[in-house]
Amino acid sequence: MLSVLKRWKLPAIMLGPFIILISLFFFLPVVLIAIMAFTNMNSAMRWDFNGLENFQKLVTDPNILLIVKNTILYVGFTLLINVFFGLALGILTTYFIQKESVSLVFRAIWMLPRISPPVVYTLLWLWFFDPSEYGVLNSLRDLFHMPPVKWLSAHPMTAVILANGLIGVSFGMIIFSSAIKSIPKNLFHAANVDGASQWSIIKDIIIPAVRWPLMFVTIWQFLSLFTSYEYILLLTDGGPLFGSEVLALYSYHKAFQNFEYGYGSAISLILVLIALIFSLIMWKMFGMKKMMGSSRIE
Repeated sequence: MLSVLKRWKLPAIMLGPFIILISLFFFLPVVLIAIMAFTNMNSAMRWDFNGLENFQKLVTDPNILLIVKNTILYVGFTLLINVFFGLALGILTTYFIQKESVSLVFRAIWMLPRISPPVVYTLLWLWFFDPSEYGVLNSLRDLFHMPPVKWLSAHPMTAVILANGLIGVSFGMIIFSSAIKSIPKNLFHAANVDGASQWSIIKDIIIPAVRWPLMFVTIWQFLSLFTSYEYILLLTDGGPLFGSEVLALYSYHKAFQNFEYGYGSAISLILVLIALIFSLIMWKMFGMKKMMGSSRIE
């Protein structure tokens, strides 16, 4: 018994504070949300359990089909931009641009939106989509004597996807750049000697080598997009008329604007379950067990 305590003393000291923080700020909120989802808690803050009423209300909600459609479009198209554009930038700044100083400056520029406060970043997009003739897009239209367009009213989902897609690209770019740098140089030299085309090198050497980072970025960005809403809140607030409302933002609006904490928690619980299912599907698709297995090379 004493030997076991001595063996686990140092890990407990080192990991204990982090386990406590994760439990308090990650696991405990999930448990509370799961409990509140079965209550009709409102501004009175009373824990009155109502069974599955919140989930029945969600199914019959007149706005839910539009919101689910918006969520699928938002997550799907933004995820494609995040992953594939990030991979393209990673290949560009690591494989095609061999000079490290140039690629470093390029990556630093792409990182600027990521390190900027969300409010500042959103203000730039609001100026870009400004409905007056002083907006960036409308200024370009004015050069061709075209009338201004209310972009955020006419194309809210396009604006939301572009704003979230471009800021998420930098994350994938950094991960993929690091992965590509770890590929042995002799593989590229051998491919060039054999006369392989650039596309063959990307398809047969780079893509297989970044399979694990590709899975990580895909899952991470999906979970981030599926559960976050701050840029949509700042850019369109889900409008006009639920035109850019997604499930995560709908949960926020129901809980903190309408004070329907039970109903908002039910929506959040659905989000958690969908995220878990997607993670398991991606785990199977990418062959996670095989990647984590021991190497066959002795």
